[in-house]
Amino acid sequence: MRPEWPTLGLIALCYGAWAAAGVWIWPVLPGLALAVMALCAALHSSLVHECLHGHPTRNRLLNEALVALPLSLAYPFRRYKATHLAHHHDERLTDPFDDPESYYRARWRYDALPRWLRGLLWLNNTLLGRVLLGPWLVAGGFFWDEVRQVRADARGVRRAWALHLPAVLLVLALVWAMGIPLWLYVLGVCWPGLALIAIRTFAEHRWHETPEGRTIIVEHSPLAWLFLYNNLHIVHHKLPSAPWYRLPGLYRERRAEWQALNGGYVFPNYLALWRRWGLSVKEPVVHPVLRKDPGAA
Repeated sequence: MRPEWPTLGLIALCYGAWAAAGVWIWPVLPGLALAVMALCAALHSSLVHECLHGHPTRNRLLNEALVALPLSLAYPFRRYKATHLAHHHDERLTDPFDDPESYYRARWRYDALPRWLRGLLWLNNTLLGRVLLGPWLVAGGFFWDEVRQVRADARGVRRAWALHLPAVLLVLALVWAMGIPLWLYVLGVCWPGLALIAIRTFAEHRWHETPEGRTIIVEHSPLAWLFLYNNLHIVHHKLPSAPWYRLPGLYRERRAEWQALNGGYVFPNYLALWRRWGLSVKEPVVHPVLRKDPGAA
């Protein structure tokens, strides 16, 4: 396997554009600088996803190092890798316990939540709510669980954070050197960057009786490059070792088969998702089938 030069070039472009925006654009057009840096933060998140799947080289440590500076600050690479690869067990997709990326809740756990939190989770099931609230809710839930796992000395968790925190400090030091207030970087870059990714993840999965029917296809979007074509999500789930730049071709070659495979869970673009669920709840927070009570399988 040769190095995947399109991915290597995109990593260099991502970090280079982020640095250029902070150094040269910020003093002149601060709003534009923040917008460019937010796009870079979103792209970096997509590149992290690419690297944890074994790209762009065969060396996993090199792949990790290539995206080591976390532009959106939030998630340690190794923790994201562990949870995301567990998410790729398609037969358990959407399970409230076995799928770390499921937005569903078990009935008994949902009923135990305070009323205000249940309200936020309902709002989070609208596309507008997912974009505005989703980054905070996901990060809050993730950090809460990470504290629990650190206290339990779960394998690899402390090491992941030990590698992540110095990289966060380095990003913050660079931001400070650029003259950007740290609070503004969080609100003007990290939040919008993660909100852009939330557009992709909003309807990425649903409950369906077949594992393949749980994963979406969004055929076209001007954001596809930012998502590294993971809008064609069923293709990624069935062929997770395929690099991002091959996904459109793989989809076109078997378009009818892919759409039949995922049970017609297909949208022409993200505008169609907005028209359907922008201000309305996509589905209940409680999983419709799995884990309804503590004894459920």
